[in-house]
Parts: sequence; C-alpha cells; structure tokens
Amino acid sequence: MDNGRDIHLVVITGMSGAGKTVAVQSLEDIGFFCIDNLPSVLLPKFVDLIEQSGGQLRRAALVIDMRGRDFFSSLLETLDTLGGHEGIKYHILFLDADDASLVARYKETRRLHPLSPDGTPLEGINRERKLLDEIKGRADSVIDTSRLKPVALKEKLVKQFSQEPSQLSVTFLSFGFKHGLPLDVDLVFDVRFLPNPHYVHSLRPHTGQDEEVYEYVMKWPETQQFIAKLEDLLSFLLPHYLREGKSQLVVGIGCTGGQHRSVAIAEYLYRHFNEKQRCQVSHRDAKKGQQ
Repeated sequence: MDNGRDIHLVVITGMSGAGKTVAVQSLEDIGFFCIDNLPSVLLPKFVDLIEQSGGQLRRAALVIDMRGRDFFSSLLETLDTLGGHEGIKYHILFLDADDASLVARYKETRRLHPLSPDGTPLEGINRERKLLDEIKGRADSVIDTSRLKPVALKEKLVKQFSQEPSQLSVTFLSFGFKHGLPLDVDLVFDVRFLPNPHYVHSLRPHTGQDEEVYEYVMKWPETQQFIAKLEDLLSFLLPHYLREGKSQLVVGIGCTGGQHRSVAIAEYLYRHFNEKQRCQVSHRDAKKGQQ
C-alpha cells in the first residue's frame, strides 16, 4: 500500500515512433521529473540519487528504449534489482503502433530507424518488435497509438498518472501596444476603446493596480458591457482548450502603453477566474512609462 512516501517510477518504452516523446512530455507537464534515453544500467544509480534527495523527488518518468542499444538488453534484469529498494514502485508503460502507422511516421519525419540506418523503416520495425517482445509481455500497461493523435495520448496519460484532475493554467497578461505584442500570447483583446485614465492628471502617475485607477476604468458602462461579454467568451473557451490538451493559456489585454486600462482589466479577470481556475496575472509594461 502507498504510504505517501513511496517513490513512483514510470518506465516508458516501446516501439520507435510510437509516441514516447509525447508521453514523457505529458508526464513532465503533470509534475514528473523526466529523463529521456536513460541507459538501463544507470537506473540503479538514478534510484540511489532519488533516495538521497530527502523526499524532494517522489515521481519520475524515464524513457528507456532501443536507442540505448546494448544497454537496453539488461533492462528487465535491472528492474528486477529494484526489488531490493524499499518503497520503490515502478510501472512499465509500453507504447505500440501498427506497422503501417510507424512506417508513415518515419516517412513523414524523414528519420532513420535506429535498428535500420541503412535499410528500410519496416526492416527496423520488424527487428525491434522481436527484441521488445519480452518487455512488452512484462508491461503494466500497453497503449496502441496507431489511431491516437498526440493530444489524445496526452489526455489518456494525464488521466492515468495525474494525482489530481487535469487543469488549464491561465495567465492574464497586460501590455502596451506601443511596446509590441507579447511573443507568447495566445489570445489578444484590445481595450484602447475604453476611457483613458492617462488624461486625468491625478491618475496619470499610477497604474491599474492602484485602486483609484482601477475604479476609474471599471465605472464606465462600456467597461461593464465589455467585461460581461469577455467573461462569457472565456467561460466558453477554457473548457474546450483543456479538452484539446492545452495546459497553458496566455490571454493578452492590451492598451496603448500598458499602464492603466489593460492592467485594470487583467486584474479584474484574474480576480474573477481565479475562484474557479488556476490563474496568474502579469503586467509586462506597467513600470515602463506612461501612456
């Protein structure tokens, strides 16, 4: 029984081209410490390092596959030695796909199969299947990705290995158009149509984080109407982004200089959505100058 102090290892292996990169990235997104292409002979040393971490590291995902060549053959033997480590629990995740899907993926990426650098992808696939037959039989779970898109594979893994329900992290980012669009923004809303506190002398030195500016921006009927429509739109969009496998969303709110209107609106959205969504707020240009 898991006493809350056990160390959980997910060993990701399987056919080359079956989605191991997507798998390890998916587990990394839900808090696993991940290593890609770890030689199996180093697995006991890695476990020793985890045990010496003083409880800082409890969940790890390791991709161990045929890229390790001769080292891979010792994987099962190495896993068997973990039985001597109290509190170590490992799960072998095997990713598979049919030959046609694997060949198509190799042709699409134009990569060479690791077991057939001078031959056809199918030759390498056939060799790999024979070599992986035993580890597949020992796997705790086998996922066929032949008909799975990357987002569907991620969703499947998150449901299986996440300790809590999948969440979408939303950042409300205020900015000024005169400083340029943020590079990492997903959605942009322009609030330059709202009354501008810049033209109120007493408000000009402040930002939308200050109560007097915030109240000025929020008091106008057009602000209230805009916010109501934006709340409705985001409430519709966020669950759909999550369903499609998106883990982070940056919502940009822009005004002229990023000091007053955009800051106030971003603050409002953060306060509103933070009650039911994992959110944060950031103000890129709020200290760069005045509007």
